Amino acid sequence: MSPYVETFVVHVGEMGSRWGLNRTLGQMCGLLYVSPQPLNADEIADALSISRSNVSMGLKELKAWRLVRPATITGDRREYWTTPKDVWEIFQVLAEERHRREVEPTLSMLRETLMIEPTTENDRYAQERLREMHELVELLTNWIGEIHDLPPRTLVRMLKLGRRIQNLLDRRRKSRNSKQPTDL
Repeated sequence: MSPYVETFVVHVGEMGSRWGLNRTLGQMCGLLYVSPQPLNADEIADALSISRSNVSMGLKELKAWRLVRPATITGDRREYWTTPKDVWEIFQVLAEERHRREVEPTLSMLRETLMIEPTTENDRYAQERLREMHELVELLTNWIGEIHDLPPRTLVRMLKLGRRIQNLLDRRRKSRNSKQPTDL
């Protein structure tokens, strides 16, 4: 592995823990992402200096996350692995998996808790705070659902708009307000 590739692979390993993966899984995913051809388990183990059994367990976990796919090399009976080459697909998979593993259980807990009738003033206060949190998480979940199927090109255009979206919304609101008759 070249120092260039190693820098990226080590960093993805460090970031993996922030994405819900461990360091080794992050490194494996990073290595497969920058590899121009699919790699087999022995090649992954050699490149990362980890045991073959650790690679096998890691590949199963990455497959469960949908971050790796089996690939075949004509004339070779070994199993090879690759990641999706589209970075947007990887981002989308990570977002979906984190939502499934983290957000959905939180929403369920919030829904269940909000159904319990508070008995004290402190519980009523807590319930209101939890209701606000539930509304925010639901709003974000619905928004993510709406943009989920947008093509990456559209998402890139939306992201590049940045703050200009706010300017467009402000102009639209001002335009509506100016068209409404005022009371004298």
